[in-house]
Amino acid sequence: MKYRIIATSRFEKDVKRCKKRNLPMEKLKKVIRLLEETGKLPPEYKPHKLSGQYAGSWECHIMPDWLLIWKQYNDEL
Repeated sequence: MKYRIIATSRFEKDVKRCKKRNLPMEKLKKVIRLLEETGKLPPEYKPHKLSGQYAGSWECHIMPDWLLIWKQYNDEL
């Protein structure tokens, strides 16, 4: 099943900041491609559900100090 990625304005702003910091954007693109294709990530990215204020959201580690948070609705991420 292919998922549709919907980027928030906050995400777009954060991507610009990451580019300015010269973070390896190919790693982010790889994670997004995996999510788009399967909706799941391999254990190396440590995907897990969040709780509390972020209940219903998922998080993964692109790099040890670079996180991606997303919500999954049926066929949308």
